[in-house]
Amino acid sequence: MRRWMKLHPDSLLSRLGSPNYLRWEAVANLVWVVALLVGPLVDRNAVWTTWLLPTLLSAPVYMYLHMKVYTGPYRRLTWYAAGMALLGLLVWPFNGVALGYVVSACMCLAYQSSARRWLLSIVLVTIPTALLSQHLHVSPWLMLMVAFVAIFSGFGHFLRLNNHRRDAQLRLSQEEVRRLATLAERERIGRDLHDLLGHTLSLVTLKSELARKLALVDPPRAQREMEEVERVARHALGEVRAAVTGMRRSDLAAELVSARLMLEASGLGFSGELSPDLHLPPQFEASLALVLREAITNIHRHARASTASVAISLDKDSIQMQISDNGCGGLTAHGNGVSGMRERIRALGGSLQIDSPPRKGTVLRMQAPLPVTDVCSETCLDTGSRSAA
Repeated sequence: MRRWMKLHPDSLLSRLGSPNYLRWEAVANLVWVVALLVGPLVDRNAVWTTWLLPTLLSAPVYMYLHMKVYTGPYRRLTWYAAGMALLGLLVWPFNGVALGYVVSACMCLAYQSSARRWLLSIVLVTIPTALLSQHLHVSPWLMLMVAFVAIFSGFGHFLRLNNHRRDAQLRLSQEEVRRLATLAERERIGRDLHDLLGHTLSLVTLKSELARKLALVDPPRAQREMEEVERVARHALGEVRAAVTGMRRSDLAAELVSARLMLEASGLGFSGELSPDLHLPPQFEASLALVLREAITNIHRHARASTASVAISLDKDSIQMQISDNGCGGLTAHGNGVSGMRERIRALGGSLQIDSPPRKGTVLRMQAPLPVTDVCSETCLDTGSRSAA
């Protein structure tokens, strides 16, 4: 039994990422099996010696085939559904409710990736069903209604799965974009480090070789060469540290783009833009970017929201950032990373306010004064350079 229940790597559930709604749908489609026994029992004309044995024998076979539609190899899905339809045609003369086997098979055939194959399969199932209905003298209106339900239910399945496949392809495309962006960034870092260190290390090598040769012949000159090597090495070390700091530093624009990708890939609507005229000191902006990253991560993991927004405004002497969502609310002041955000804002001399009533979303309001010292120093340097010019 466990081997039968095992999910095949190329099954319908595996291809679609095993969505919960499809699992519940598979279980719900088995509930009607109860009608196989209830239907004949309430029919006064039914003779239990005629319908009971075929029904009891067919039910486990149907449940196995139905289960394999979702968990078995996808290439065999059509054959599993065809087996369900054939089973229904065999049991139908003994139990009229067994026509549901055929209806269920038509719905499962809609899980095929091609609409043409699905419609062709429906035609191939309809022909023997129509012939058998005439032999059993079933009302044409009843058969028309059953066909209507089977086709339109299958059509709904086909559209929903098609949309799910497109969403899965979109997520794969976004992951590929991130992978290519990461690869491009690694190549850029490699080029920058090569350009930064290549010439410097070559110079250090030449100077070191020269100092080694002069160590016994001209020790004072060898000492000067080694002092030059030390100066070049310290300068290169400072450039490497500055480059690494720039690589690690986050900025608000990049975090907004990352937030949009994360939330929209999870089906959340996102709104938030950054004014191109906003210029902040790097360390100050990096702290705000980390706060924004933590807040967006909390929304993605815990909020169960459908929309989120970020609003950033700048006054004469302060900056305000508001992050809101329409999720479950109930955010505590010391949980879900809020303490870390509060500490970062407090380190900037600002404050964090939380408005998170249960089931009414969450609003984070952050306010921090602009670093006047950095601005003044930049202005003074700019004024001094102009005066010197």
